[in-house]
This record gives sequence, C-alpha cells and structure tokens, in this order.
Amino acid sequence: MRNLILFLFLFLLVPPLQAFDAGHTQFAALLEKSVRLQGARSQVNYAWLQQHRGQLNAYLRDLERVPLQEFNAWSQPEQLSFLINAYNAYTLKLILTKYPRLDSIKDLGGWFSGPWDKEFFTLLGEIHNLDALEHQWLRGKYNEPRIHFAIVCASVGCPALSNRPYLAPSLDRQLEQAKMAFLGDSSRNRYDPKTNTLYLSKIFSWFAEDFIHAAGSVENFIAEGITPNKAEQVQIKSQKAKLSFLDYDWSLNRI
Repeated sequence: MRNLILFLFLFLLVPPLQAFDAGHTQFAALLEKSVRLQGARSQVNYAWLQQHRGQLNAYLRDLERVPLQEFNAWSQPEQLSFLINAYNAYTLKLILTKYPRLDSIKDLGGWFSGPWDKEFFTLLGEIHNLDALEHQWLRGKYNEPRIHFAIVCASVGCPALSNRPYLAPSLDRQLEQAKMAFLGDSSRNRYDPKTNTLYLSKIFSWFAEDFIHAAGSVENFIAEGITPNKAEQVQIKSQKAKLSFLDYDWSLNRI
C-alpha cells in the first residue's frame, strides 16, 4: 500500500509528455514572418530569422523529441510532412550558422564534403545530416518524387520555400501545387516547340530515376505541368524532344 501511494505521488509530480504538434504551429509562425513568395519563387529574411533563432531552435527541439517508435506508428502523410518540414527547418538553421557571412549554401562545405554532410542534429535517433534525411529517408523510404519541389536548398535555383508548413491532411494538394508552380516557372522549365527542345532544371537530371520510377519517364512526369497545350504534351511524352539542362543558381535566396 505504501509503495502504491509513493507511485501515485510520483506520477502526479511528473507532467505527462506533450503530444507532438502535428500542425507544426511554431514553424508556421516562423515561415509566415520570414518567407516572401514571388510567384514560383521565394526569398527568405534570414536577418529576421537570426533575431528569432530561439523560436526555430524550440521547434527543432520538438521534432527531436519524437521517438522512432511513435513516428513509425504515424500514417505516411504524417511521416512525410514531418520529414519535409524538418529538412527545411534544419536547412534554415544551417544557413544561420554563418549568416550573413555567406553568399551560397555551398560556402558551408569543406574540401572533401558538402554542407549536406554536416552532422549537426539527431532526428528519430538515426538521422544526423541533411544528406541522410533526403536520400536515406525521404527518397529511400517513400515513392514520392514531388518531395523535390518541397524540400529546399536555400538557393535561388531551387523550388520555393513555402510560407507555410506541409501538413498531413493537405499534403497531396500542397505537393501538387509545389510541383506545378516549379514546372510553370518558364525561367527554370520550359518547352520550345520550334526547336522541339525541353529546357529543364538540373533537378530533373540529378533525380531522373525518381521521376522515371514514378511516371515511366521524366517527360511523362513533367508534360502536363510545363505546357497547357495538349499537342505539345503529346510531343513531349513521345520522348523525341531534345533535353537541355539549365545552369543552377546556387546564390542564397535572401531578401
């Protein structure tokens, strides 16, 4: 009886673990204040984020408290939204380690490693850098090529950082919107019917296997997003168009 009373006393003293905020409200507040959307592109106010980095760190601590067992019990949309938001938030944290003394995320790399190899966090007890988060988890565990339009590299050439977090209930719609916005940006992806040439972002070269696995070919994946013209879509899907990959702009997407 004495042991039972002691147990109940200790139980009352220890607060229950707070459930993870699936609405990512802390991150939502940060994105709303720091990200400026300009059509299919975005700019980030890193100076503002630096002044409020305590809020970013608090959000990241919440992510890091989620155990792998709990994560594994979630639905796929819940898992994907968690990982996408984590990737983007950690990218912002990485930039802030040297901001404003950098012009590109690549300035954070070393002689024999890139910024994506830096081990500066622990997530789900297993993930320690952005490279593992992207390739071993997001690409390795899910057949969802649209993640390439959602996770960002803090560069002008990459897809826009959304000014709101990705959420499980709306994930499919958000990913589709990100895909169509990126494909609809003619400065980075376009089709020239006169020369039958596709000018594409290097994302479609670097990760071609993901798009081929999902749609049979890169051309099948992009056709309906790159032009509304049905005849041009058919021509693109025929895979007879010449592919030309555009230079990638690695300059920092700062305001």
